Amino acid sequence: MLSPPDRPPGPPAGTQVVARVEIRGSGGAVVHPCGAVGIVTRTPAVTGEPWLVRFPDGFEQTLRAGEFEPLREWQEPGSIPLADGLDLAAATILEVTAGSRAHGMGGEDSDTDVRGVFLAPAEMTWSLFGAPEIIEDHAAQAVHWELRKFLVLALKANPAALEVLWSPLVRRETNLGAALRALRPRLLSTMVFQTYNGYALSQFKKIEQDRRNLGEVRWKHAMHLLRLLLTGAAALRSGEVPVRVEESAAQERLLAVKRGEVPWDEVEAWRRELHAEFERALAAAAVPDRPDYAAANAFLLRARRGAAG
Repeated sequence: MLSPPDRPPGPPAGTQVVARVEIRGSGGAVVHPCGAVGIVTRTPAVTGEPWLVRFPDGFEQTLRAGEFEPLREWQEPGSIPLADGLDLAAATILEVTAGSRAHGMGGEDSDTDVRGVFLAPAEMTWSLFGAPEIIEDHAAQAVHWELRKFLVLALKANPAALEVLWSPLVRRETNLGAALRALRPRLLSTMVFQTYNGYALSQFKKIEQDRRNLGEVRWKHAMHLLRLLLTGAAALRSGEVPVRVEESAAQERLLAVKRGEVPWDEVEAWRRELHAEFERALAAAAVPDRPDYAAANAFLLRARRGAAG
């Protein structure tokens, strides 16, 4: 059976578009000026064919890629890179090693994951284009969040954000970065239970589906989910997020899971035990039900004033 030809990318039928060329009739006269708005009524079946666009007076014209633009994109202020002009190294206030190396669960061949927080310059945050919320460098295995975005994630008990705050492997820390880490107790709350628990439940469900449908288990991923449950329960009990798994029976058991040496039934039973332990930790939590939003907001405003000054 022949497979259908690939449809070229572009706006679907019904999309409002702006003509980037003059629309001319059969005699060559201009029917609509460049910038006229129409609606896509037919999309190409194969690459190379044009789109059919209908204008308000009913006139239809075929247009090819580059001769029109979706109205929504046309109305955007521009398409300059959001991070244009940002010196990330100079703007970074906190940078840590995360992932397996921070957890104490990596080997000699483990990647070095870098996570950090930067404060965008005042001119960038004030500008029409704004500051980027996240900058990812896949080649360097690095992710950096702008301070406001990072605080929002931390207040929601996002595991990646909390790991940055509590990682024992600090690569860079300015005075503002140190103040951010000092704010940690104000950012931690029992939301850890909902966030960590919910993420682990959904991801274990996906692993179970892969196991049934593909006959495969992502053992490393399963290990990290178990570690997440252990970490979350410990955070509720102590008010600290223990990123590093210290030498213990749990560490050896987690490493055995990572190597695929533990039967899936035992992994699943351990997961259920950890969920139950997590609930007991919630009932006796040493952290508040909600983080201190006012303190986080005050910190952000001080940082913004400092950048402006």
